Amino acid sequence: MDATPTVVDKANLLAPGFAARAARHDREASFPFENFKELAEAGLLALTVPAAQGGSGAGAREAARVINIFGRADPSTALVLSMHYIHHLTIAKSGRWPAHLSSKLARETLDGVALINALRVEPDLGSPSRGGLPATTARRTPEGWRITGRKIYSTGAPILKWYAVWAQTDELEVRVGIFLVPAGLPGTRIIETWDHLGLRASGSHDVVFDDVLFPLDHEVDVRTPEQWLAPDTAQIAINAILVAAVYDGVARAARDWLIGFLKTRAPASLAHRWRHCRGRRKSSAVSRRGSPSMRG
Repeated sequence: MDATPTVVDKANLLAPGFAARAARHDREASFPFENFKELAEAGLLALTVPAAQGGSGAGAREAARVINIFGRADPSTALVLSMHYIHHLTIAKSGRWPAHLSSKLARETLDGVALINALRVEPDLGSPSRGGLPATTARRTPEGWRITGRKIYSTGAPILKWYAVWAQTDELEVRVGIFLVPAGLPGTRIIETWDHLGLRASGSHDVVFDDVLFPLDHEVDVRTPEQWLAPDTAQIAINAILVAAVYDGVARAARDWLIGFLKTRAPASLAHRWRHCRGRRKSSAVSRRGSPSMRG
């Protein structure tokens, strides 16, 4: 009886198809939607969803192994997937996500292609890890939160179902933090600005919010700026491990390609010289064997 395939087995089964499509997606800067459909069908999108919520309950080590495999096949897919994995691992460990939202994200990930990523970086602010308040603002209204702002480097933008948006409130005592905004709401636009030399298929475009209305209970973790001074070491570690797994996969693929090139590459000029030299050596050997002095 065949053993049940592991998540690594599943990743290895999908990777060749990802690799075969990667060059076209990179050349065209098109998003690999089909890869994520296959990931969902294989149950790999729910890899880091907690087992208590129906997922595989994998930790950072197992997730990194899967990301490394896909990093060797298609780095753009691996990067988008790593962001998704990071969020579900962080949600499980932080304890700050409202239960109704973590359950909703888990359920939707189990049911289909429902990815999440953080939208944090802005044109003027850059990365919030360097300090400063975001220009993106969430305004509380009777009907819900209304958010306005522009985010850049929004990896996976074409496929994301959920945005974890870093924004400040318009309250007298300003708070800053994460708001969970559903993708595709009225007033949301994706501007296709991502045109780089590498990772062209990652869809890391700009996302613009123009007074976008979303539910009040989608406030995730919003605090005063001072309360954010202590770093989240668990989140930092998870992020470092999984993103490094992408880079390591790329490096291993480059190494494998170079080894194969060095073993098989034979420029026409060198091949001609090699054949010519071998021919001369054979002729010399025959001459030596045929001479009286060599026969003794």
